[in-house]
Amino acid sequence: MYMKAEPDEAWEKLRASRANPPGKAGGGARRKTYAAALEQAEQMFRAAAVVGPATRPLQAFYGLSQAGRAIAAAAVDLKGEDWRLDGHGIRASGFDKPFADIEIRTDPATSRGSFVRLSQLLDSPVWGKDDPVRLEDVWDMLPVNLEYPLTDRNRYTALYTDDRGIHSDPHPLLHVPVCDIPDWVIDNGGRETADAFFAKYPGLAQYHEYVRRTPQPDGPPDFTRYDHGGGELRVSWLMPQGHALVDERREHLRGLTRSHGRSRWFLPAIPPTGREPHLLMAWWSIIYTLSMLARYEPAGWAGLISVDNNHLAVPIESLLKRAIDFLPALIASTLEEVSG
Repeated sequence: MYMKAEPDEAWEKLRASRANPPGKAGGGARRKTYAAALEQAEQMFRAAAVVGPATRPLQAFYGLSQAGRAIAAAAVDLKGEDWRLDGHGIRASGFDKPFADIEIRTDPATSRGSFVRLSQLLDSPVWGKDDPVRLEDVWDMLPVNLEYPLTDRNRYTALYTDDRGIHSDPHPLLHVPVCDIPDWVIDNGGRETADAFFAKYPGLAQYHEYVRRTPQPDGPPDFTRYDHGGGELRVSWLMPQGHALVDERREHLRGLTRSHGRSRWFLPAIPPTGREPHLLMAWWSIIYTLSMLARYEPAGWAGLISVDNNHLAVPIESLLKRAIDFLPALIASTLEEVSG
């Protein structure tokens, strides 16, 4: 885990912001909504922290939903009445299917629903109703789910990267490690498999080269294996302007990745769209779906979270606990992102 959970510090920061709200939330109805929605979000998350998984997704989702209203109120790019959100903007169905195959759809791009409007604000895709996304596809995008596969398929998970090792001298290449590459890619070991894997990730698909085991241009990738499974590969990208300063290369990396707190991640594209989601919206998709299961299919939900009878119970418990731990900081960083 590359992320540090600091929910109390995040809520303290969010509470402090209410005396001098950021972005467009400085006055009028937007200021009132910002303050009230953040208060509701915090109370919902704190309530979620003290209940069990039978009801936790309900409080967690509505806490996230209210945080979304605060984000919209502060967003400088939402003009006029566009900051007012109307409805969920996302739907889940297929609860009779295996958990991994539950289908997630969004409202069309013209919707004022929370998921759609916030996705547009955060440059995150929506995909409508004709091409549903499987729950497993989004589940695997969350960094906290790295150790919790839902099935035995070949996974496309979030891949961590670190910019601290970028050389300080001007250079025409951005060169960083790409971490947590799954065993099935490394076991194959071939360039074709690595290239096909990278092609699923919009940021990685643009790579220039990676470290090879042999000097030949078609040499296989030189993965570094981890003792606990998976591994990493050092990958480089050409800088558009040629020789670039370290800050310029870090900025280029930010354009290739998504953030979760202080960490950066390469994410696979949402299958129907060819675009990777903002991590807040990936969380939103999952927490919303779990809340719908708990609310409308209580018996089925009880079966899913039965640790004595279902192998998915602990992964679901873990996800819900980590939502409480990590989402407050992601909410805070997203507010900074939209209000600057």
